Amino acid sequence: MQSQDIKPKEPQDEPIVENKELNIWEALIPVFALVLMLFFNVFYVFGDDALSGSNQFILLLGAAVAAIVGHFNKVKFSQMVDEVAENVKSTTGAILILLMVGSLAGTWLVSGIIPTMIYYGMLILNPTIFLVSTVVICSIISIATGSSWTTSATVGIALIGIAGALGIPLGMTAGAVISGAYFGDKLSPLSDTTNLAPAMAGTDLFTHIRYMTFTTVPTYVVTLIFFTVMGFTIEPEGAANTEGLLASIRSSFTISPWLFIVPVLVIFMIIKKTPPLIALLVGTLLGGVAALIFQPSIVAMLGGSEQLNFISGYKGIMNAITVDTAIPTDNESLNDLFSSGGMYGMLGTIWLIICAMVFGGVMDAIGALSRISRALLSLFHTTFGLFASTVLSCLALNVTASDQYLAIVVPGKMYAKAYKQKGLAPENLSRTLEDSGTVTSVLIPWNTCGAYQAGVLGVDTFSYAGYAIFNWLSPFTTLLYAAFRIKIRQLTTAAKS
Repeated sequence: MQSQDIKPKEPQDEPIVENKELNIWEALIPVFALVLMLFFNVFYVFGDDALSGSNQFILLLGAAVAAIVGHFNKVKFSQMVDEVAENVKSTTGAILILLMVGSLAGTWLVSGIIPTMIYYGMLILNPTIFLVSTVVICSIISIATGSSWTTSATVGIALIGIAGALGIPLGMTAGAVISGAYFGDKLSPLSDTTNLAPAMAGTDLFTHIRYMTFTTVPTYVVTLIFFTVMGFTIEPEGAANTEGLLASIRSSFTISPWLFIVPVLVIFMIIKKTPPLIALLVGTLLGGVAALIFQPSIVAMLGGSEQLNFISGYKGIMNAITVDTAIPTDNESLNDLFSSGGMYGMLGTIWLIICAMVFGGVMDAIGALSRISRALLSLFHTTFGLFASTVLSCLALNVTASDQYLAIVVPGKMYAKAYKQKGLAPENLSRTLEDSGTVTSVLIPWNTCGAYQAGVLGVDTFSYAGYAIFNWLSPFTTLLYAAFRIKIRQLTTAAKS
């Protein structure tokens, strides 16, 4: 999904841990414990502040419960630790990308790139069509880059900024960004999950993509209709004061279309299959250069000086990259908008990912993940039941393993034979894996994808989840097709044999 360029181990090569000593109720104990603790922590105590640290510790408590279950089922503690280490190791690329996204956001703010995007966006995007335009823009960028993560980290941040300036609800805007980003990512041949799903199911990439369009395009059309209707019903608070906001942006930053060169170059590099870490690093450095050229007074201020010189310039750019920075304006509503946490601002998200990987690693080590999937598979014997079982397995693994790759790999390995026995072509499985595993990962706050998107866009998962129409509607669409046997391809006689 995020097109990581650092992968210590390919997801499809991960072994699935089996534990015949473990029964289904024991496998579910850590899940029930985690859900109950998170529910209490979020809804009765911390609310939106739960992601500041308490949820992370709850994940560790959930891992402890899983470890106790494993101990009573003859799983060595060293085996659990080894699996946790492998899980954490697998997130190296994601963690480094998060840090680079934080640094890029910092230099793009200080250089005026993000303010320029917001400025011209406010001129071009009418509030009525803003939400549906957001979906389309993010779809195009994501198809071109193959990465929902890159889409959110570039145009997504700018669109959230425009929404904030216009007074359009940020949760709604984030839902539009994510809907578009995941539509493009899901159909792009450059996306790693789009390549992973057919590899697990036993079909080829372009057969998989063609077969996905049957469920993906109708879901996307419904998403566009929804956001079009929402655009006519909402009343943006900032729309009446657009000229005042534009004047405030002009007074604080040097606004120039030349600044668009930097994001265009970054997107071009990713389209040309430059590893995302390299592209983001180049984007960060180019943003720093642009800041020195276009916003020298801002860089000097961040460097603690009235004059721009080598020391103040170096210090100002490094502060933008690494720590909290804020550019004051004469409009109070813009002050929160023109602030960035840099690399430091991503540490909470990284912390969440690591703790989620601890829980997922212990669950995998004790055999709970495979046990839950096998139990779901055994519940259904009809064709529709097989599809429903796949969807539920993907959702369960997104919640328990906290990783979209495992939500594709584990059901993909376990269900491939069952689909063949039912006489179903493998593209049925690969499509279902993407419709339910890939796109729903972003709806789980402690999943790597949910944590990433919330951290980058600055909107918590619970605020945008209901508006990520494309993401939560996709599994329902694939089940609807299965129930009415629409576009359910059968194996040929030769393929069955």
